[in-house]
Amino acid sequence: MRIRADVAELLKAGKPERHIAQDLGIDRATVRRAREALGLPAPRRGKRSRYPSLAAVLRGNSEFLDDGHVRWTGYRDSRSNTPLVLHGGQRIPAPRAAFQLHYGREPVGKSLPICGMRGCIAGEHLADRLIRDANARADALFDAIFGEST
Repeated sequence: MRIRADVAELLKAGKPERHIAQDLGIDRATVRRAREALGLPAPRRGKRSRYPSLAAVLRGNSEFLDDGHVRWTGYRDSRSNTPLVLHGGQRIPAPRAAFQLHYGREPVGKSLPICGMRGCIAGEHLADRLIRDANARADALFDAIFGEST
């Protein structure tokens, strides 16, 4: 198949097939066949994310405050007001995503701030059920050894 140089150049630059066909006044099937002949991957369907990774979404939609606190400034669910990370076709609660990135594992139960700031999503300020239970056991042992703190 003979491929037009302008079509090949635009395909290699990542321009969508539909736009190439419109701009050059050619059939979309012609552009598709050219892409296939060049061995380029099929275009991804749907909206492309502005962010390349989950970490980038969190950074791009967060406000970093004093004392290491982080406030979510991105999308929130309209009914529950839950801060949501929209990435890769998924809707992940922002505290859950921040916990995953910080600890390298899925949280067990809810990921909640333990720093005292409501809504903080700093990874080191979040705890899941395992961490909260471990903290409660440590507090109980401390109180048993040293007496209740005031």
